Parts: sequence; C-alpha cells; structure tokens
Amino acid sequence: MLHRKLRDKWGKIATLATGEQTKAKAKGKRKRHSCVDFEIVWFCVKREFSAEKLGKMLPQDRKVLRQHTRQNQNPNPTAAQRRLRLNNNYHHSKMSSNSKADPISLSFHDSCLRMSDVQLLHGPHWLNDQILSFYYEYLSHVKYKTNGDLHFIAPEVTQCMKYMDDQELEQLLGQSNASNKPFIFFALNDNESTEAGGTHWSLLVFSRPEKTFYHFDSYGNNNTGNSMELMNKIKELLGVRQAKFRPMRCLQQANGYDCGIHVICMTDHIADYLNRYEVIEGLPSLHIDTVKAKRTELLKLILSLGGKG
Repeated sequence: MLHRKLRDKWGKIATLATGEQTKAKAKGKRKRHSCVDFEIVWFCVKREFSAEKLGKMLPQDRKVLRQHTRQNQNPNPTAAQRRLRLNNNYHHSKMSSNSKADPISLSFHDSCLRMSDVQLLHGPHWLNDQILSFYYEYLSHVKYKTNGDLHFIAPEVTQCMKYMDDQELEQLLGQSNASNKPFIFFALNDNESTEAGGTHWSLLVFSRPEKTFYHFDSYGNNNTGNSMELMNKIKELLGVRQAKFRPMRCLQQANGYDCGIHVICMTDHIADYLNRYEVIEGLPSLHIDTVKAKRTELLKLILSLGGKG
C-alpha cells in the first residue's frame, strides 16, 4: 500500500495541478501552471510500492519515472494529463489543447520539446522548464558525457525536491548517485508553493571539494531564500553538514525574461571551468555576448539533433 504521508503530499499537489487545468479548460483559457512536473507527480500518486521497493525504483533523476508514465499514459492525453509547465503567458496562450496542433519538435534522452517550446527561443520570451531540461540532458549525455564528476539535475526534479521529506530525498539522491558527485547543478525556480506560479530562474551549484553551495542569480538576490532553503534541506544528505552558502556576483540580465538563458549560459560556463580546473573559485565573468547569442545557438543545436524549429 502506498505510504500514507507520501500519498497525501503528492495527492495534494496533483489535485491542485489538475484542478487548475480543469478550471482553465472550463473557462476556455489556460491558467498559470505549477512548477511541478506532472509525470513525476502522477508517478508518485499512482504507484503502490513499499518504501523498500520505492527506493529501488527511484531512477537516475527521471528515467524510471518517464518509462512508467509512457506505459500508462493515454495516447491521446487530455490537458490535465499533459505534463505541467512553468508559468509563461506567451507559451500557454499559444499552446493548443490538441497535441496535433503542437507537434513534438525533438525527443532527446529524457527530454521532449514541442514546437511551442522551441518557439520560445525565437523571441524575447521567458524560457520554461522544457528548454532547460533539454539543455541539461545535452550537457549530461553529449558535451560532458566523459566527465562523471558533473551532475545536472533537471529543473522539475529540483522543484519536486522542495516537497520531499528526508527519506524520499535520500532515496532520490542515492539512486541517482548524486550523493557522491563532486559537482551538482540545480536550475532553481522561485515558486514557493504547490500552487500555480514561478517567474524567475537562478542557478545553485554544489562543489564538494570546496564544501560550498554557490548561487548565481541574474536578477540581484531575488532567489536567495529559495536557494538557501534547498541547500539546508540537502546538505546533510550530501554529507556536508558544515557546507557554506556563497552568493556570487554574476552578469545581470537587462530585461525581465532572460533569466532562463542566463541559467543555461552560466551552467555551461561553470561546467567548462570545472572541467578544466575542478574548482569554482576563480571563475571568470560570463560575457554578455554569450547570452545574446545563446538563443540562436540553442535553435541550431536542436536542428542539428534532428529537431524542428
């Protein structure tokens, strides 16, 4: 029987998520969605495993979750069954309830980009979790495939970690081997509840050799509270109870929508530096030209991997 505490916690999140979708559909429009990834919520609510089996089932980040969902999902999903996305008014206003009107652009490892996701890269739009998840998959499986010291946690997994208790977190970190990784990247959203919301991305990077969590925020210290909360929740589980928190000065965004691009650029910038020097101390500043060129680079990357743009 599913553990009562886990069932109640994830059941509440799923109810809020599907409720928002249902009310939006009834009104003929889409509401802001929760940051929580629906596939993960669905899996946590529907599975009926003991705590012991649950630990064995937890994947490296999302692989088992996605496989389980594929086996059980409706081939013609309703709006409530479609994976939830982070708030983006443009994105959701363009998203059709018919999946045929929003075809898949690219399936890449554990990420799936639809045309509406890719369209966010064409203009001055806030990036959703799909784009960030795709790039983290690319870094993990292609660019830094040979460097096992770098671990990139998908943003929707990071969001779910906020609501997990210590036992669930320990299982997740242990099964993904994150608890032993020297460097871990968390793309962090500012949503603080299970209700709809989320308007800003920042980057939290754990460096085991330096026993430090580094926080990079392109909009001042807007997301410091969330990053410190996550650090305090996982540092003991990572075996670094005395770890320090260090907010870093970094390139600031010049508008209200480029936080996701900054997180992507900073992740790549830091990973490249760690690949060479194995510490974050001494990291040079990110150049503004890198940020300006990144949307075009991402579009080219998607096309090069067989996607449509």
